[in-house]
Amino acid sequence: MTDITVIGSNMIDLITYTEKMPLEGETIEAPEFEMGFGGKGSNQAVAAARLGSKVSMITMVGNDSFGKEHLANYQDNNIDVTGVGIGTKSSGTAPIFVSQDSSNRILIIKGANNELTPTILDTHLDTIKQSKLIVLQQEIPLETNYHAIELGEKLGIPVLLNPAPASEHLDLEHVRKVDFFMPNETELATLTGLPTESLDEITLAAKSLVEQGVKHVIVTLGSRGVLWINKDNDMVIPSEKVHAIDTTGAGDAFIGAFSHYLTQGEDIPEALKHANHYAGISVTNRGTQKSYPTLAEI
Repeated sequence: MTDITVIGSNMIDLITYTEKMPLEGETIEAPEFEMGFGGKGSNQAVAAARLGSKVSMITMVGNDSFGKEHLANYQDNNIDVTGVGIGTKSSGTAPIFVSQDSSNRILIIKGANNELTPTILDTHLDTIKQSKLIVLQQEIPLETNYHAIELGEKLGIPVLLNPAPASEHLDLEHVRKVDFFMPNETELATLTGLPTESLDEITLAAKSLVEQGVKHVIVTLGSRGVLWINKDNDMVIPSEKVHAIDTTGAGDAFIGAFSHYLTQGEDIPEALKHANHYAGISVTNRGTQKSYPTLAEI
């Protein structure tokens, strides 16, 4: 049986560490550059797998050398690759710029990720049926996520949706069907149309979704921690204070860890606490997946 099926993206991260961001028309020298495995779906799958979950990945890698490397990376992390297909396009890439204060700016080129269609999910029903949790993000076509949500509802499998990157086209009718909706402040503002500058505003925006039928809204707040709201709870779980070096992929580390702890039987507050701890460790190292510790390292 699979603990977690991640239906989502893969990317090759192209990470530039810079002392300052260039202005329009400006060329500056950056001191360091690294490449690594990324993509929100893949990051979340790797984080959960490194903690010991049995993870299946459903994705489309590129028809290039990067695609082969992704496949090997999944296998190295003990992720089931039955659902990994090879597309006709090149692999997705993500140029990432990390500044001295550890903040980042990211572009994504989806590539083969756009070839993950609803029909492909139907060919992997046996894998999906065995899952305790389905995990989704938005670096694949929205209609594929909608189909996955409908499959989760039909099969009685809880669904976690991380609406990143934010899309104003996301359908609230499908959001109501997921069990865990996990945006950051920006993504929450995009869906609700409400301001999310202060914690009070974030809380009101999250509550508006619960009032419209969303079961659990969990808003990641960066260094402030995470806000969890449902019809009975309104709770902030603070983050652990660490010396952050690179925050790239921290949200994915959090979601992968939360998925792991939840499917291992922890209640929501405890799973959130442990996920905060995991994400806190990840930002003390550079890169995305390579910054994710194993259970033994924790």
